[in-house]
Amino acid sequence: MSRSNLPSDPYPGPYMFSSVEGVGMQGYMIEDVVYDASTAHSLTGEMSTAPIPHHSLNAAQNSQLLGNGLNGIPYGPVPHSSLQSSNSMCFRTQRSTIAHRPAPYSTVYHQERSSAPIYNGSISGGVSNLFVSSGDVLQYMKEHAATGAMHDSNERFPPPRCHAGTREAVIYRVFDWYGYQKRPGKPMMWIYAPAGYGKTAVAGTVSEKLEAKAAELGFSLIGATFFFWRTSEERNSPARLIITLTYQLFVSVPELVPHIERAVKRDPMILSKALEVQLMKLIIGPFKALGDTTHMPNRLIILDGLDECINLDQESRVQKRYAEDQERVQARALDLIHTLASHSLPLSFLILSRPEPWIKQHIESPKFKNLVEPIDLYEVGDHMDDVEKFVREELTRIGVGEEDLAERLVRRAGGHMLYASTAIRHIDDPNYDPRTRLKNLLHGSSSSNHDLTHSTPFSSLHELYRQILQSCHEGNIQTMVEVLGELIIPKYGLDFFSVTSLDEVVSIFDGLVGRDPGSGMRAIRGLHSMLNTSGTDSWFIHSSFPEFLKNPDLSLEFTIDQAKTSQRLLLGCLDSLSTITLGSTEMLDELHIQYALFQWPWLWDHWVYLTCSGPKAGPECSEMCRKLLTVDLMACFVHASSLPDVDRPFEILYPSSLGTPGSNNFIFSDGAEAIYDSEPLAQQVVLHVTHSLTAAICHILRPAHLGSGRWSETFLGAVSGYLVLRVEQAERWPDDWRCDTVVRSLKTHQRESNTGFVRLKEDIDAWCKESGKVLHYLDMVFDYICID
Repeated sequence: MSRSNLPSDPYPGPYMFSSVEGVGMQGYMIEDVVYDASTAHSLTGEMSTAPIPHHSLNAAQNSQLLGNGLNGIPYGPVPHSSLQSSNSMCFRTQRSTIAHRPAPYSTVYHQERSSAPIYNGSISGGVSNLFVSSGDVLQYMKEHAATGAMHDSNERFPPPRCHAGTREAVIYRVFDWYGYQKRPGKPMMWIYAPAGYGKTAVAGTVSEKLEAKAAELGFSLIGATFFFWRTSEERNSPARLIITLTYQLFVSVPELVPHIERAVKRDPMILSKALEVQLMKLIIGPFKALGDTTHMPNRLIILDGLDECINLDQESRVQKRYAEDQERVQARALDLIHTLASHSLPLSFLILSRPEPWIKQHIESPKFKNLVEPIDLYEVGDHMDDVEKFVREELTRIGVGEEDLAERLVRRAGGHMLYASTAIRHIDDPNYDPRTRLKNLLHGSSSSNHDLTHSTPFSSLHELYRQILQSCHEGNIQTMVEVLGELIIPKYGLDFFSVTSLDEVVSIFDGLVGRDPGSGMRAIRGLHSMLNTSGTDSWFIHSSFPEFLKNPDLSLEFTIDQAKTSQRLLLGCLDSLSTITLGSTEMLDELHIQYALFQWPWLWDHWVYLTCSGPKAGPECSEMCRKLLTVDLMACFVHASSLPDVDRPFEILYPSSLGTPGSNNFIFSDGAEAIYDSEPLAQQVVLHVTHSLTAAICHILRPAHLGSGRWSETFLGAVSGYLVLRVEQAERWPDDWRCDTVVRSLKTHQRESNTGFVRLKEDIDAWCKESGKVLHYLDMVFDYICID
């Protein structure tokens, strides 16, 4: 066969002589022989289709092609006498399987002057690449695509969908943005929300509606879809992203077929190239080859769960426990989509993910700004109403129609659709009574409910939490667990001194426990989908997450030890307080010092509740008592009452019973009174606290302060609360409040500076009226003070 008789091909590239079979010395079945036709001078004879041992091949059967080869090397390159400038040949071997998946293009390369084959490896010396015929292109792409990532794949069946009548606002926004006849102003829409708020269901519902519309129109509106999934080897990496999109575009956009075929035929090893190269050759190039695409229908490409794309390479790293590549690989996937969106193709892109900080930062960067329309699913529509609609309809279906049970479940779900759907699946178990299961669910938390610990539906929710925690960098795990424990501690009025954001409170904790500045936020960088970043009743988006963290059977190595966390924060507070004296001023501007000033009594109470059970104080309790005795509490109370940025009543910032003597003092209450009765060290602590508070009030009531002007709300509350407490105690116990140190101090100051005293009394009266406090006891005290 001469060069002029070679098969005609509209696309330049390697040619294939098919139906050539023969068993070589090494036992490989040769299906196709490929060489670069541009270098061939001639090939004579016809190739036999029957299996022939290579030693029987003669000149008539093209012994130059399949003979003993150069220098006796079997299956080497064609001698230079026949292929003057040929460097090598490529044989495609019989199909094999890899990990139970077909690998039809397992390729054996024989390089010139080498007897060693190279299997699917790096090639040097100008080796011709594997050829794929036109009829094989679709099959070739299918076998390399992540078919399970498509919206209608069997792997995802049944696919998540929005419950009828829910998430309508965001779905409307999507269709208001996307149009198949007219391209949107911005080709990309990013829908983001915390974990469990129905992003994948929204993507599924959009796909379903577009499929229904396509049936009416007669052509596909969905260009392609890719649903990432953390635990799937094919779906947690971008390695198959481009070929998967290309495969679907090959089907959904018929105009692209010849151009994609041409791209694959030109470079059959394209899938071994960088994703950026694949993108240009398999998608952008074919679209550009169409010329003017202005009048083509605009197709939608949906990418769901971008935050589930965690591995840089195709080999899954889930078994490593912690995926360390996710930030770079997710940014790379975004850059690929940005490249597509930048070429003015008839494509729009719907991206759904959690609001991870690196994704948010990337999309808000200048190069994305004019291309992306961001949508906060948490803010669009009323997720509380959506959850209520879902819960009520599902409970009615199950046969649990009690109004109070439905309301309680709605409140417990808190707008968290994943929790609501998980709860319904837990209740709707034919092996149990649904009403009993619902009552058990509402009665306790997952940390104490044995029923939930072994619930199959809830195990999926708990596995999601574990996967999110495992996505954090391994070197930050210990710090991450510590910070989560600190966030579980009740907030105790942090907003009273302008601490309203997550980064501020974590910065406070860093200062208290001695971490490097910023290390706490870095440790929880991957948990923003589970945490509230602004001031709310809780730092956690849903209560099921802290409940999970507190249950060692569920959270395993991520379990929060509340007693250790409380002790760590309390020790940090006392260490900070131990640096304060009456002359301290500069350090009071630091937020962790302000936190220590106001939060130590509440942290003390929380720690005592968790650790000091029983009549005897353990070594940890004794150590904490000794630590508190070294603190100048009088100076701390004085500074706490005069901080300009803290303008709240003392009785809110501090428990009023701090001034109560004996076992009723706040320091050892709530079941710890027995420790006070049996431990002299505990009694010393209570005396230290009460005397320090009295001394602080007397210090502030000095004549120099009485004439200084406006009193802080904190101090007015402190004096009022202290005096009321003293009178109340006198009515219950034989204690003459007239002999109290503060009352005597006020009486002295009234005589020495009546103007200042009158101003103080007026301010206290005004504060009491504004706060709704009863004036009876205070009137009694001030009447006594004013008597000569």
